[in-house]
Amino acid sequence: MAEQNGVLVVGEVGGDGAPRPVSFEVLAAGRRVADALGQPLTVLLMGSGVADPARELGAAGADRVLVADDDRLTALTVEAASAVLIEAIEAVRPAVVLVPGTTAGRDYAPRVAARLQVGVAADCVDLTVEDGTLVAVRPVIGGRVQVAVRLPGSRPQIATVRPGSFDRATADGTSPEPEALAVDLGPDDLRVVVRETRPAETGPANLEAAQTIVSGGRGLKEPDNFKLVEELAGVLDAAVGATRAVVDAGWRPHHEQIGQTGRTVSPRLYIAVGISGAVQHNVGMQGSDYIVAINRDPDAPIFKIAAFGIVGDLFEVVPAVTAELRDALGK
Repeated sequence: MAEQNGVLVVGEVGGDGAPRPVSFEVLAAGRRVADALGQPLTVLLMGSGVADPARELGAAGADRVLVADDDRLTALTVEAASAVLIEAIEAVRPAVVLVPGTTAGRDYAPRVAARLQVGVAADCVDLTVEDGTLVAVRPVIGGRVQVAVRLPGSRPQIATVRPGSFDRATADGTSPEPEALAVDLGPDDLRVVVRETRPAETGPANLEAAQTIVSGGRGLKEPDNFKLVEELAGVLDAAVGATRAVVDAGWRPHHEQIGQTGRTVSPRLYIAVGISGAVQHNVGMQGSDYIVAINRDPDAPIFKIAAFGIVGDLFEVVPAVTAELRDALGK
């Protein structure tokens, strides 16, 4: 791959048929890298009936839009996604490939890298370019340290982008006309067949898609007190989240866990109730637009990343806030 042709980013479509928020984050990251290289930005979307979401992604700053639209990609398995991405790389010949650091992306990106015999920088929170080479910043040691990774011998250079690490690109431009990418899938690429999908129980709202999340930590002292979080979330039509300590204690189900070993979220508003702010939790929610922390300890680490902080007894503060919001919103 001596000839290099810019940056290729992969978008994702959610169950509602719209681009997932992380797609716009990866587009923003790709635009930064492409501008630094002085090369074009191409976005790839894989699935079935994805022309419209592809145009929406194209309007968010892409120079070129590729669409792998095939009924066999309705349930996008890792084998099929890997095969299509390799075909896109062969067609575009990019210098850099950026993949969302979602469950799917973390699965197929290393497979693609292995087949192409190139390196991959995983779970990146920042991307820059130095001397024409991608520099990927990723956390290690439980998020306590960040390291800069270079892949000078890899062409293309592949990286997965952690959700919530970049501001989302806005779809306020004109999209290039999507180009069809020929899909050639062999028996090995289709050996896994999805017969049925069922939505998992995720509480009042899906955490990844929620615009408002209220999370609770060990400061609630016992599981019954989580009703304070649920009541506040109910008034705000918010999703409910939890820390790992709470989940490990059996207070809440695992699908509500936010943090390094749970879900990564980037809502408009994140309310942390009784959460000290350990780095393992913060890495899962620090991409939120606004963080409100309620904690009785003024030195709690959560206040260092909070836009607004309330120092006080949560058993007094949360009911008072809930009551005020209920009156203000007429609920």
